[in-house]
Amino acid sequence: MENVKKLVVIGGGFAGLELVKRLGNSMDYQIVLVDSNNYNFFPPLIYQVSTGFMEPSAISYPFRKILRKLKNVRFRLGSLEKVVPEENKIILSNGELKYDILVMATGTETNFFGNKNIEEKSLPMKTISDALSLRNVILTRFDRATRIHNAEERRKHLSFVIAGAGPTGVELSGTLAEMKNSIITKDYPELKEKDLGEITLIDGQESVLASMSKNAKEYTSKKLSELGVTLIMNTMVKDFNGETVYLSNGNKIQSKNLIWAAGVSAKTFPGFSKDSFGAGKRLKTNQFNQVHLYNNIYALGDCSLIIGDKNYPNGHPQLAQPALQQAKKLAENLKGKDKNWKPFQYLDKGSLAIIGRNKAVLDFPGQKYSLKGFWAWLIWIFVHIMGLVNFKNKIRTLYNWLGYYIYKDQYFRMIIKPTERNNNQS
Repeated sequence: MENVKKLVVIGGGFAGLELVKRLGNSMDYQIVLVDSNNYNFFPPLIYQVSTGFMEPSAISYPFRKILRKLKNVRFRLGSLEKVVPEENKIILSNGELKYDILVMATGTETNFFGNKNIEEKSLPMKTISDALSLRNVILTRFDRATRIHNAEERRKHLSFVIAGAGPTGVELSGTLAEMKNSIITKDYPELKEKDLGEITLIDGQESVLASMSKNAKEYTSKKLSELGVTLIMNTMVKDFNGETVYLSNGNKIQSKNLIWAAGVSAKTFPGFSKDSFGAGKRLKTNQFNQVHLYNNIYALGDCSLIIGDKNYPNGHPQLAQPALQQAKKLAENLKGKDKNWKPFQYLDKGSLAIIGRNKAVLDFPGQKYSLKGFWAWLIWIFVHIMGLVNFKNKIRTLYNWLGYYIYKDQYFRMIIKPTERNNNQS
């Protein structure tokens, strides 16, 4: 059909997949979804994979299976290397693609703020691969500690420093603390309670969960402290050599485990004008998500910096809801037969963070009201289960959580290491 436009979407996260689903089976577009992984995954629960509370398949699902019923959609496995706007094409790791409309939904990557030591020696937690690597490291360190007789060296293996006290850092530190209190000495009888090192949560802000309400911050700080987590605020991690964590206040923490959840930045790609990038390397867009200086390129979600929203002069939060809502609005505009596009307006649906079993915080829109404890925890569970991509994943996740709630234990503490074969087949 002559009027069918080729729409290429880069990235199958919240925004990219939502856009593809909403334009699926449209007669106006032939869509290609490009991603470096062949699966979609649910980032808010990735910390549960890293601590052995969930298996990777519970929070991930193959793109090709998701897209089966969308007749106008094809999937391309590959990594974006360059954009060539003047030729309406992109260059991938395994070929090229032409487009009429390009949508960037490439998300973010871990930001190490230029510190090479931290980048090389810390443990990031951004992807499924990161989560599995972290799980292997945690379990390997526990096992190795059973064979170490030097008390100081043993504590280095069993101490964990988490940099970044946002939702990910809070959730991870709470989970590790619960493991320390209820699981480790049972699984590793060679280790006594006095052998277990500290769990330390560090952030440059004044409090944990800096973007949430005062009530949420205070409750979270209190509950983390009760779980045994040491909080160090107004402090940044300055360096790490694999044995010692150096802090900006001059102090040191002896630990082999620095988990990096301190920040992200948007992924950048050659081919865009430098003037198209804003704070955090995000692509500047108007309120229709159209990238600055380009009339047929759009950016959604974490990689998009919408200019012109008075309520969010520094851009919308890099969370699931803004990404989903932007994708929905762009899909509506692209499907519209007229040229009167409607600008994007973000609807704040509140903020959630879990601390541990029966402990979570919820800020309602505008932060005028908040909820904490068991009921916030139940809402957190419901929201996150509903956010999973298919029914089977929802049931599996609920089953895993019920098991942990009843037995205070989890089932996926396996060290599974990939082989070192080089599989360059893409």
